[in-house]
Amino acid sequence: MAKNTYNKSGNNGNSYRKEKEPEEKKSTPKRRGNNRWERMTAAFSDPRMKLSLGLLLLFLSFFLSIAFISYLFTGKADQSMVGSVNETPIREAGAETENWLGVTGAFLAHWLIYKWFGIAAFLLIPILFLGGYKIVFKRELFPIGRMTQFSLFTAIWLSSLLGYLVLTTQQQEWLGFLSGGIGYELASFSHDLLGWGTLLLIAFALVVFIIYFFNVTTIRSFNVKINETIREIEEAGKEEVHIPEVPVVVPSQWNTIPTNNDPDLAKFAVAVDKVEKIAVEKPEVEPVGQSMHFETNLTTPKRDIPRKPTTEVAFSIEQPNIADIPLTTGSPIKTEIPFKIEDSLPITENIPVLPFDKDALPPDLPNYDPTLDLAHYQYPSLDLLDEQPIEKAHVSVEELEANKDKIVETLGHYGIGIASIKATIGPTVTLYEIIPEAGIRISKIKSLEDDIALSLAALGIRIIAPIPGKGTIGIEVPNKKREMVSIKSVMLSPAFQKSDKDLPVVMGKTISNEVFVTDLSKMPHLLMAGATGQGKSVGLNVVLASLIYKKHPSELKFVLVDPKKVELTLFNKIERHFLAKLPGDEDAIITDTKKVVHTLNSLCVEMDLRYDLLRDAECRNLKEYNTKFVNRRLNPEKGHRFLPYIVLVVDELADLMMTAGKEVEQPIARLAQLARAIGIHLVVATQRPSVNVITGIIKANFPARLSFKVTSKIDSRTILDTGGADQLVGQGDMLLMMGSEIIRLQCPFVKTEEVERICDFVGGQRGYPNAYQLPEFEGDDSGSGKEDIDLANRDSMFEEAARIIVQHQQGSTSLLQRRLKLGYNRAGRLIDQLEAAGIVGPFEGSKAREVLIPDEYSLEQLINKMNDDRK
Repeated sequence: MAKNTYNKSGNNGNSYRKEKEPEEKKSTPKRRGNNRWERMTAAFSDPRMKLSLGLLLLFLSFFLSIAFISYLFTGKADQSMVGSVNETPIREAGAETENWLGVTGAFLAHWLIYKWFGIAAFLLIPILFLGGYKIVFKRELFPIGRMTQFSLFTAIWLSSLLGYLVLTTQQQEWLGFLSGGIGYELASFSHDLLGWGTLLLIAFALVVFIIYFFNVTTIRSFNVKINETIREIEEAGKEEVHIPEVPVVVPSQWNTIPTNNDPDLAKFAVAVDKVEKIAVEKPEVEPVGQSMHFETNLTTPKRDIPRKPTTEVAFSIEQPNIADIPLTTGSPIKTEIPFKIEDSLPITENIPVLPFDKDALPPDLPNYDPTLDLAHYQYPSLDLLDEQPIEKAHVSVEELEANKDKIVETLGHYGIGIASIKATIGPTVTLYEIIPEAGIRISKIKSLEDDIALSLAALGIRIIAPIPGKGTIGIEVPNKKREMVSIKSVMLSPAFQKSDKDLPVVMGKTISNEVFVTDLSKMPHLLMAGATGQGKSVGLNVVLASLIYKKHPSELKFVLVDPKKVELTLFNKIERHFLAKLPGDEDAIITDTKKVVHTLNSLCVEMDLRYDLLRDAECRNLKEYNTKFVNRRLNPEKGHRFLPYIVLVVDELADLMMTAGKEVEQPIARLAQLARAIGIHLVVATQRPSVNVITGIIKANFPARLSFKVTSKIDSRTILDTGGADQLVGQGDMLLMMGSEIIRLQCPFVKTEEVERICDFVGGQRGYPNAYQLPEFEGDDSGSGKEDIDLANRDSMFEEAARIIVQHQQGSTSLLQRRLKLGYNRAGRLIDQLEAAGIVGPFEGSKAREVLIPDEYSLEQLINKMNDDRK
């Protein structure tokens, strides 16, 4: 670490002293072999080389298919030619060859079929095809690892079995091509040792392979696996008929496929985790985050202050070493779409064993894994993001010294002495921390904000008096040359890569150049504000991109509200993976105000349903409930299910408040008050943080607030309860308030093209059949059609539903869903018929309907009367 020391003396002139920097160790020259290996690695990592390799594998699969099929008809005729191919000229051999693909096809087919595996050589073709298809189209038709294991074992096993049959029938001359040379020799060797026991050995090898390939531990689990596999294949086939362009998987409510002890999955995880670590070279530009220390010994008198006081100032520049940042890239085939296995199975590890419930399933079942419905989902790669040019915020020593002198001079004019100054350079602003002399009032310094800004000729400064947790006063001065913080740079940081938070969101870089990552589930809601063009939409995209990069589609759903209709349209492509919507809606992005009101109220219904499930499960929050469900302590036949997090994103609250008012305010306030425990979190943005938009009810339930630059101090106080947001410099410069602490951050920049690439990558993968369905909501106007209900055509479960309602004295749609195992639509129709029959009262918002029949005897009389009228 190099130090520069400057001494100034007003009486003796200026003197300059620089400590000698230690000489850096000369790096030893790299070996020529290493350079050659790096060149070879770079060549194989070239996307063009990968595409060429994929096309080559596809070509070989089709070439071998034609050659093998032709060999079945022309193999005998070409056998003599292949045996003398070394002695015969190529043209003459080609003229004599009858194989459809000439000498090459005949030669390859002869060796792979006759000499090696027999007709089992056909099993090598799917390996080449699947490998080439994955490289070219970046998708997997079938897991290539499991297919390779299956094909290689089956080729050797089938070749051995056919070899034994050829050996026992002594028809090697005519049937030798069935087993190939390898199968015949293995069977002959085994026959010499075991005789007819060779068949037992072959059968035993098949049983052992099935045990390890399907991870079978008991006979019962094998039967379960076979039944589940057959059912999934049938359901997948049905779905592919309806949606042929994108294969989908039908999510199962209760899968029993074990994942903890799957050796193949473990091997796959090890293969994926084999990544290269590339050290980033130290940039030549001056690093940001350097700490400047000014130690002053001021002799400024209280009166008759000169224009430039004589001082003796000593300060040092400390430049910390920049640690190499490890970047992860996949193998040559997986470089475009790397992902981490530990993120795809986060719930099956380290889950505490809970007490067994008498109503739960048997304890011998494996843990439920919600990610198995999309087991091959691949997380987006950081390669989808652009490499931004490195432009560090460079602040020279001369500029720091000049700013220090101006601050000292300005404060000196008002009789404020300074004991010391410390400067910290950030990406957007430089923080000067000053310690005033004893007896100086802090409020006096804070009132000089505009005077200091005038002397520094800055866009606007912000005074923090005092800095929380420190005995200093902070003066934030904007840098003349700002640093552009890219989203890729912050996502590469260990703070984000190694984050174990439930809903990690990377907010940007602090004033000390550290990446700031927070947990949305702990906020638990976020209120964003800022003038037009100051970075709100970019901030929303950063929040959504952070969650998409870290969460599996089974664990997280978005409800997107975009009154402007253009800001969030790119996320339509991930509808079947991450979005949630009302049943029957065509677009998952809600733009119509009436649909927004229905969606917010539907989320309230979802909240109530989830709280009912938590009450039945005796859990206090979503994490405890999902842990209990994963451990098979909750029975899905009683309505329990795995509950994903739901994040509601509202792009422009001011427009909704203007058009809907209380209809929007009440459900938002209710969700903000109650929804955090059941995993529903809100991110609400507005460009007009006035009191009629951010009302007291909404503001009180959003402890975490984020403000970009606003136009006035009134708006700053509305959103943050304090000033400062009006002094920001724009373009992503923001203040984040969490509790009583306010942090200044520089928001990362993500371009529209980058968001589009992320959505294209996720949307191009296999997804759920439909978006996540929210419960239907019926407003007050939906009950006006009571007289239109024909009680003569009652539902077949009308009487059973009526008895359940009267027994429990609770007119709830969710009660009918759980007891009768019905969908929401049919349960809602039953409630309407019960209302028309006078059994339950009218709709009362989120409350359960009133039951008008006191007991079952009165109900039986009413039902008998209805049946008599029906006759």
